[in-house]
Amino acid sequence: MNAYDEYMKQVVKPMREELVGAGFSELMTADAVNEFMAEATGTSLVVINSVCGCAAGLARPAAREAVAAVKPDHLVTVFAGQDPEATAAMRGFFEDVPPSSPSMAILKDGELAYFIPREQIEGFPVEQITAHLTGVLEQTCEK
Repeated sequence: MNAYDEYMKQVVKPMREELVGAGFSELMTADAVNEFMAEATGTSLVVINSVCGCAAGLARPAAREAVAAVKPDHLVTVFAGQDPEATAAMRGFFEDVPPSSPSMAILKDGELAYFIPREQIEGFPVEQITAHLTGVLEQTCEK
């Protein structure tokens, strides 16, 4: 492993742990994504994580707060820029949506039910993002 890769691994460690600590499972390979998607039933929240400030100050806090209020059946995350194969594999399951990170996908039985792109995260108050995601989860989880 080169010095850059080792440095980035250490930099993103707390960013990964923030979601894992809230109950998310990391999917770090394309195989892990494909295995999860082959078996995904019920409602799943997928957070496409990122190192950017809007992920740190908005997306991850909103996801943590929303799932504390409404718990989907599955919580998973892929990390854009860090786990490229896993991220590409996950994005392949909602290919009609342009790549965006951070972003959040709500799946129902493995099918995309709702997508919150970066454009609906960056520049918005965390409370508004949390309310948006919580509302979508309430509607999706009760169906």
